[in-house]
Amino acid sequence: MKTETLNINHFFNKAQTKNGLIFDPNDTIWKITDSNKIITFNFDRVRIDSKFLYSIKYTFKWYLENHSSFHASNMFEQFVYFFSYMDNKSHETVIKLTDIDLINYRGFLGKEKEWILGGLSGFLKQWYKMGDSCLTKEAYEYLEETKFKSNPKGEAVLTMDPIKGPFSDLELESIQTAINNIYSKAQMKMDDYVLVWLFMIYGSRPIQFAQLKLKDIIALKQEDSYELFIKIPRVKNRKVVRSEFKRRVVPKDFAPVLYKYCEELKLKVKGVFPDEYEAPLFLGNRNINYDDTEFHVMKYHLTSKQIADKLKTIFRKLDLKSERTGEKIHITPIRFRRTLGTRVAAEGHGTLIVAEILDHTDTQNAQVYVESRPEIIERIDRAIALQMAPIAQAFAGTLVIDKSKAARANDPEADIINPSIDKTCTPSGKCGSYSYCGIMSPLACYTCSSFQAWVDGPHEMVLQHLIKERERVLEFSDYRVASINDKTIMAVAQVVKACQEYNSKNEVEVITDVY
Repeated sequence: MKTETLNINHFFNKAQTKNGLIFDPNDTIWKITDSNKIITFNFDRVRIDSKFLYSIKYTFKWYLENHSSFHASNMFEQFVYFFSYMDNKSHETVIKLTDIDLINYRGFLGKEKEWILGGLSGFLKQWYKMGDSCLTKEAYEYLEETKFKSNPKGEAVLTMDPIKGPFSDLELESIQTAINNIYSKAQMKMDDYVLVWLFMIYGSRPIQFAQLKLKDIIALKQEDSYELFIKIPRVKNRKVVRSEFKRRVVPKDFAPVLYKYCEELKLKVKGVFPDEYEAPLFLGNRNINYDDTEFHVMKYHLTSKQIADKLKTIFRKLDLKSERTGEKIHITPIRFRRTLGTRVAAEGHGTLIVAEILDHTDTQNAQVYVESRPEIIERIDRAIALQMAPIAQAFAGTLVIDKSKAARANDPEADIINPSIDKTCTPSGKCGSYSYCGIMSPLACYTCSSFQAWVDGPHEMVLQHLIKERERVLEFSDYRVASINDKTIMAVAQVVKACQEYNSKNEVEVITDVY
């Protein structure tokens, strides 16, 4: 193949990405803000003879003009990694890239990672075609003729990886309970609360939430209430930013919070942004400049990295343990996405529905969720429940020793009793809340922060009742129905275990929130 020879040393003119973003290819460092993410091409990082620098920049310029900025950035990182390997291997500046070099690199990566070279091969071949590359003809032909192993898909989902894969039902419930509790106690900002629930409901990528604007929340008035919809930008179709959207219904339980948040945000940005509806749904940390003569709304959005970091910061303060690892739950944006896909597939939906909900352009990745099986505990007996209870941390209330110190101590209506479980009608504890609660007691009480459990309450009977009921349901139904009270089982078991420890230590307090 005859390649073009490049005789000029610099570009003179500025260039434009596929998304219309301007950059100067003459610079050593290209900084491009695309979809609220700053993408950097630092050519000082490239370990190669300087005479090839122009042709490298020329090829990356072509990539940015014809592919997404993120794909070009990915190629750049792989390119830098490859030539760092070459530099460390020979300790000499690379002036020629042969087929032997490529074969050695493939061997260095190993079978599990050879997909990295498979991805980079497209760039290397384009570089060769555009001229003045350091690839030999034999190297180009090797890339043309070789079929590389593709990137493994869905391994974390298929294996239910406890670090990278979907959350278990208990993990997700503990996350939901924790954020609801701290938000109800005014210990969590509304924007943080909204962000976490958006991740849990829609499983979208951080970059999609980074692109959201106030105008993407649509409220349709229905008599005395509002039905909310959210337009989530699509990002994996290599089209112009915010050119396509997926319209989703906002669940009724979450809609009032999101609506209130939008109304407060609207007041905050009114008179500051030329059009408050163009304001970002999640404002960045940058102070709004009232005298900004070139007002660009996008620069006030949080970046996708800041969205991801924000999520991690929220949960870093919470001591949420995984019942699978015994360690703190590893929380990342992708795990919420994988959890949503897994739960949709577990409900019996096929690849087309999973792909639609996760906004996949094809069903290849969605198939992974359909083939996966959630990690469950088929059988839970008393021993397993007591063993897992301290890790699950499902009990949200307090254990009470001195009943006279409990809230509503003298109010008999606050007694938690269930005659169907305990025929003697012995109270399990007291409800510390004065608000009306229509949830069945005592089963719902153990995961409620207002519950005050007596240290001598009939908790063992409640535990045995729940376990027997689970076994009964499992005989004629599947685990999805039978496991609906698993969190409550863990909560009751946690109380039983705490009472046992207290009694065995002759009334020495064994857990912190004890009256």
